Amino acid sequence: MSNSSAATATRAGVTWTWLIVALFAHTGWGAYPVLARYLQTISHLPSMAILALGNAIALLIYLPFAYRHLDRRVWLTPIIWLFALVVSARAMTNLTSARFTLAIYVQLITLLTPLIVALMSKVFFRERLPPFTLPAIGLSIFGSLLMMSGDLSSGAMLRLTGSDLIGIAIAFVSACALALYMILIPRATGTGHVRAEAMLLIQLIALTVTCGAMSLLLSEPWQQFTVIGPFDWAVFAAFIVFVLLGANLGQIVALRQLGAPMVSSTMGWRLISALALAALLLGEQLQSVWQVLGAGIVLVTITIYLRRSHARK
Repeated sequence: MSNSSAATATRAGVTWTWLIVALFAHTGWGAYPVLARYLQTISHLPSMAILALGNAIALLIYLPFAYRHLDRRVWLTPIIWLFALVVSARAMTNLTSARFTLAIYVQLITLLTPLIVALMSKVFFRERLPPFTLPAIGLSIFGSLLMMSGDLSSGAMLRLTGSDLIGIAIAFVSACALALYMILIPRATGTGHVRAEAMLLIQLIALTVTCGAMSLLLSEPWQQFTVIGPFDWAVFAAFIVFVLLGANLGQIVALRQLGAPMVSSTMGWRLISALALAALLLGEQLQSVWQVLGAGIVLVTITIYLRRSHARK
């Protein structure tokens, strides 16, 4: 084998390694609403307390490795305070939405974030809509309605309860916050003054403080942590290790090695992850061929949209 062939094979191997890391990160984000729903509806842990304690533990683990990346002057940057506000709103609504509706519905709404980003960029920054945006929105809404439908062959339409509608509405607010987060991140780190590692550290600090304060304000019953069983603690540990730390860090390193186009083009894996884990942990699964078809439409639409959008850049 020539040196050039060996080098090409090595690069391909490295790319696959980082692609696996990206898929691990997407798996973690797909697991987020499932684990959040379990902790709130089965373990009966208070919502803000989950975020406050979870992020505090993640912060203690991450701080020794990341403190050197944080310049104290970063706290004087206005966009950092806006970032902290947005990330707190995103986390609170994302977790709370899973209390009211199925985890797969929460992940489905989250998957529409790239389309919301495009619309926000058009409205607030007067950027041009990428081609296929409006058809992608139409197809995604159609696929989403199919996923939330009953047995259409028997005339059943949407089978959503009042609780589902509340959860979906909160999930949509959360997706808008995530879209704003995705718009702010490149503006905060693009100048080189704030490293991605520092942004994660700021995020953990912001969530620990804001969610802790919100939990105290709501007088949440923290004593529930003392009565949950070993499996509940295992789920809580998985939420911290695989989501708050693993998914965040995996996403950071994958973005650095592969770039945003390749990482985001595999975002559809989050829905597959959510579907698989929700069936295993919560017993929530797609019930009809129409729902499977709807999930397929959303997955294919978002994947094609992301690849076409990034191919133009």
